[in-house]
Amino acid sequence: MATQTKPVLHGYFRSSCSWRVRIAFALKGIEYNHVAVNLIKDGGQQFTEQYKTLNPMQQVPAVEIDGTTLFQSLAVIQYIDETRPGPRLLPVDPKARAQVRMISDLVASGIQPLQNVYVLQKIGAEKLPWAQHFINRGFQALETILKQTSGKYCVGDEISMADICLVPQVYNAQRYNVDVSQYPTIKRINETLLEIEAFKLSHPSRQPDTPADLSA
Repeated sequence: MATQTKPVLHGYFRSSCSWRVRIAFALKGIEYNHVAVNLIKDGGQQFTEQYKTLNPMQQVPAVEIDGTTLFQSLAVIQYIDETRPGPRLLPVDPKARAQVRMISDLVASGIQPLQNVYVLQKIGAEKLPWAQHFINRGFQALETILKQTSGKYCVGDEISMADICLVPQVYNAQRYNVDVSQYPTIKRINETLLEIEAFKLSHPSRQPDTPADLSA
């Protein structure tokens, strides 16, 4: 699909959902403009009325692309995959494609929302054990699944949307002091993916809005 303008990604450097979209753009070789939405500053810039017009859920990311605005990272990634050339992010084979979606949903629905900034702010003092509990619970299931589906990557030997979801979630796990060595398959795949340029370029330490003390 030919486009006249670059997509615009409204996101936050350490948002795993924003990172997923950055990885997809990088894998596809898509240039985009970045607009920072700080989830902490001023009580959360995602709660402004201006941003609410882009994403009524007041979450990141929001992506302006092809004359429309999309949010929910998996929907954005699948749209990118269906409209742009480059490596496929979902396999052609229906079984493998279902496995990719299953793993992606496990992370995007079953783990990440339970330990995002908004939820942890509501939990208060117990936020660390809360985050660790739900990450470990999800990783126990994910480790079992990946033992069955993985090759070099989450599903076979091609990078997919499942891998795009995995890497930011492992980063979150490490932020909350989860011992990832308990999950050798997850650990192996994550380490392999972090050597790939698209994952390096999209890393939270290398974004325009990354604070200087966290920049690579």
